[in-house]
Amino acid sequence: MTTDQHLVPLRSTHSTPLVFGAGAAIGVLGGMIGLGGAEFRLPLLISLFGFAALSAVILNKAMSLVVVLTALPARLAAIPAADVAARLPVAVNLLAGSLLGAWAGASWAVRMRSATLYKVLAVLMVFMAAALVVTHTTTLGTLDLPLWAQVPAGVVAGFGIGVVAAVMGVAGGELLIPTIVLLFGKNIKTAGSLSLLVSLPTMLVAFARYSRDGSFAVLGSNRRFALVLAAGSVAGAVLGGLLLGVFPDAVLIPALAAILLVSAVKLARHN
Repeated sequence: MTTDQHLVPLRSTHSTPLVFGAGAAIGVLGGMIGLGGAEFRLPLLISLFGFAALSAVILNKAMSLVVVLTALPARLAAIPAADVAARLPVAVNLLAGSLLGAWAGASWAVRMRSATLYKVLAVLMVFMAAALVVTHTTTLGTLDLPLWAQVPAGVVAGFGIGVVAAVMGVAGGELLIPTIVLLFGKNIKTAGSLSLLVSLPTMLVAFARYSRDGSFAVLGSNRRFALVLAAGSVAGAVLGGLLLGVFPDAVLIPALAAILLVSAVKLARHN
């Protein structure tokens, strides 16, 4: 357990317009590709606002939760409740792994040395960049697994996604959506709604684990900062959603992947 992660947390003194604007910019980036933008927010919390790795992860997780709670009613309104209910076994299958993964991931994060956590986050950034490119530049089919293989595969995939979501402080939609399409053969629109149903309880489990070590102190000492950044993130995500399709994926996706890769290099070198 590292000292810099558990001392009195850094309190941000940045101006409200800067914090809101940064959150809005991240929200727009995520909204334009149908995500919450948490993978872009994390390096910003570290490099621009100066939070230590674990504090940044927890702040990112809190804001991801706000974005998911905001998106859930709109997403569920777009798809009949009966359609979502008919596919709940998919969410339950993934949750069987993701809840355990979230607890394990949060446990590992609070026990890592800070230098190690920065490097882990850098590796996960590269992984997210690859996932972003693959899921937005290729047509996802389905693996057509038999039920006896599909269920354990869903649990294993859910566990891995839960770990990544907990360690990075993200909702995990960028991984859940292609998993639901590949493993369970659901269309992208339905997969998006199911991913939110999996993300919400998975994030709550990670929160519960983080709270056991007093890690939430960073939220208490940065309440105003977190609220302003979350408000900017939500506003930006809405605007980004309206801009969906304005920029061609052939330009947008490589640019966003490059941002993640640059962020990964900076995190790997972070002292």
